[in-house]
Amino acid sequence: MPKTFTKNEREYIKKRLMEEAQNCLKLYGVRKTTVDELVKRVNIPKGTFYLFFESKEILFYEVICSFHDELQTGLMREIEALDEKVSADRLTKLLLGLYKKIEGSFLYKLITGGDLELLMRKLPPQVARTHVEKDDFSIEQLISMIPGINRDNIKAFSAAMRAIFLSMLHKHEIGEDMFEDALRLMIRGVVMQMFEESLK
Repeated sequence: MPKTFTKNEREYIKKRLMEEAQNCLKLYGVRKTTVDELVKRVNIPKGTFYLFFESKEILFYEVICSFHDELQTGLMREIEALDEKVSADRLTKLLLGLYKKIEGSFLYKLITGGDLELLMRKLPPQVARTHVEKDDFSIEQLISMIPGINRDNIKAFSAAMRAIFLSMLHKHEIGEDMFEDALRLMIRGVVMQMFEESLK
């Protein structure tokens, strides 16, 4: 008979599993992180893991979603603090800051090492679909909150920001010494068009 946990115990175990999953993703990636490693770090029996997550992939997915939501909440706060006279420079700096946070995180290693793609392939199809739909909505929602931009082209701006994000996969080919400058130019180009479109 499986052990029952109090609400506090359940919250604690889930929190610890997510913390250690993030640490392991940073150190080892998806392929080399095992359920055995995770339960050892959290000091729980292996069977207990499956009371919380049906697979390590679902756990990793929740860790990534949690990080995504944390970044988005921070960005939303910064966007809400912008006034109607927001400049292209200020918005470029804000968006560049978001990219730099991602670059300094465990997620960047997953993206550039191919582990994120592997993880998405291993997730149940409905989970992967929900992720893409949620991500599309959140980028569009964030862009629509920016004061002074044309809301008619939000889908195109959202796609452009995603394309810029994907350029991180090609940092080496672009040139690591010039990558941040190139990123700033690309973001500024999209931001300028956001404001120009609103003036037409």
